[in-house]
Amino acid sequence: MGVKGFVEGGIASIVAGCSTHPLDLIKVRMQLQGEAAAAAAPAAARPALAFQHAGVQAVHLAPPPKMGPVALGVSIVRNQGVAALFSGVSATVLRQTLYSTTRMGLYDIMKTKWTDPETKVMPLTRKIGAGLLAGAIGAAVGNPADVAMVRMQADGRLPLAERRNYKSVIDAVAQMTKQEGVTSLWRGSSMTMTRAMLVTSSQLATYDQIKESILKNNILSDGIGTHVTASFAAGFVAAVASNPVDVIKTRVMNMKVEAGKEPPYAGAMDCAMKTIRAEGPMALYKGFIPTISRQGPFTVVLFVTLEQVRKLLKDF
Repeated sequence: MGVKGFVEGGIASIVAGCSTHPLDLIKVRMQLQGEAAAAAAPAAARPALAFQHAGVQAVHLAPPPKMGPVALGVSIVRNQGVAALFSGVSATVLRQTLYSTTRMGLYDIMKTKWTDPETKVMPLTRKIGAGLLAGAIGAAVGNPADVAMVRMQADGRLPLAERRNYKSVIDAVAQMTKQEGVTSLWRGSSMTMTRAMLVTSSQLATYDQIKESILKNNILSDGIGTHVTASFAAGFVAAVASNPVDVIKTRVMNMKVEAGKEPPYAGAMDCAMKTIRAEGPMALYKGFIPTISRQGPFTVVLFVTLEQVRKLLKDF
């Protein structure tokens, strides 16, 4: 099984990642809406109220109007062209090659080792455990590509003078290393790993559990219908579990760190607190509609492709 599981998972992940990339880009842009106010908010700020203290009038930051996923997508196409929806797709390919290939392959190995040889069943707790471990390792391996992807997707929302203008994922990694140091490639890695653990454990465990239940109860046969049903449910669970972490991860990875200046966020927890104070708790679910709109199709394409690739490679 070993190497074969990595190859199967890698092919399916790259196909799924590329086909849903525009939805992922819209999700990232939505997660960054209102960020300027959040990053500038003082520790004790109450954004809904204005105070006068010692003769000083509190200053309100006026964020730009927020857009929904459809309006944002239309705006991107109108202002930057259809190709802009695929900004950072090279980083997506590298990310899926590193992150998803690793997590899918490791989960497959653990699934083989932890499945009861007599009953041929892997308990749900072991599925979740395997997903947590595989997700953490995969995220650590793929973090540099994740940072590059977020920055490339977010670049188009910045004024021309402030854009990073990375030519490709290789150029992005090279520039980050040169300008911000090698450690910048693992910026937000704690959040990346947390998100990956949540996504992998909920996504893979849910898919396997629902697929087994459908087949065990003879609701459907082992075909496309079963794969689509199980994978869409898995995508929904993964989106609900991971969205808050994903918002913080996106903001930390995208922040600009300039020499001699204090960074917008001291870390993931600082970002979370500033975001909640400035925008309210529901800000952690920004981009949820495109997240579920992307996570659903992504998971469906991922598992349907995976099942077909397994059939093609069954004799190898």
